[in-house]
Amino acid sequence: MAARYPNSYYDPGPQRPKKKGSRVALFFSTLLLVVAIGVFAFAAYKLVGFYLNYKAASDEYDELKDQYVNDPADTASDPAIQIEQGDGASQVQDQKPVLTDVRELEDPQTLPQVVAGAATGETVENRVTKTLPLLKNPINFKELHQINTDVIAWIRIGALDLSYPVAQAADNDYYLHRTFERQDNFAGCIFLNCDNSKFFTDQNSIVYGHNMKNGSMFGNLKRFKEQDLYNTNPYFWIFTENLIYQYHIFSATEVPTSGDPYKTRFSTEDFANFLRTIQAASFINTSDVQVSSDDRIVTLSTCTGNESVRFILEGKLEQIYISG
Repeated sequence: MAARYPNSYYDPGPQRPKKKGSRVALFFSTLLLVVAIGVFAFAAYKLVGFYLNYKAASDEYDELKDQYVNDPADTASDPAIQIEQGDGASQVQDQKPVLTDVRELEDPQTLPQVVAGAATGETVENRVTKTLPLLKNPINFKELHQINTDVIAWIRIGALDLSYPVAQAADNDYYLHRTFERQDNFAGCIFLNCDNSKFFTDQNSIVYGHNMKNGSMFGNLKRFKEQDLYNTNPYFWIFTENLIYQYHIFSATEVPTSGDPYKTRFSTEDFANFLRTIQAASFINTSDVQVSSDDRIVTLSTCTGNESVRFILEGKLEQIYISG
């Protein structure tokens, strides 16, 4: 009787049906693979989005510096740098006497007289009579205002090579995620607290900026935890169209998101207590800077990654110049 199958053919016999568990395991492993690919793709999409947002904001602000700050790369043309390096004589012009209290410069009828030098006499600041020197202003505010009338100042921190416009809106949300040109971007814009005077005449003027991971905006502000950095240049500058303010840094610390650092006005006693407390809490030693309730200060504030804590840099008004 002939063989049922050729010798070359292997009959495995009856096939067992696959277990149901193995099919379920295969399904879930496939599902996990699909989910992992989806998560990777979403993460890549978000990273690209972050990069494009960072780049868009950086490009916008770099263009502003190139067009509206006179020779920003040329330190010899920057009056703030010259003064910080002890060679500001060529930039500071003859002192112009002014007859007004600087705290009253919010008066729109007073400010033009001060700038034009129509009055004669001297200014009273912190109960001390003194004159205001003229200083060349490197910022072209007239052209900046053609882009955005909300610009009220330009801030420069020499130790960080930080240079940005400062806007102010009717609330503190508008520029949180809008650039200077009002473009939606999570980098936002440096902005002055909406409750502060745009002439920086309050006891405490609060300026906000994001802690960007690439170091832009106020991302490098936390570097002032380093004593050596502070020692190299303990000042920052705020330029406005008509007046220029120099601030001496007296504290760098972390604080809760509410409380005294975010008040704009104090009683004399409360302000003195706050200044003592915030200077004592500083990461850096600023004991050589004398601060009193007669001073005006600016608080630079940024986030830390901890939603309940912010990093702040405090500067007291050192000198006011009239923009020349």
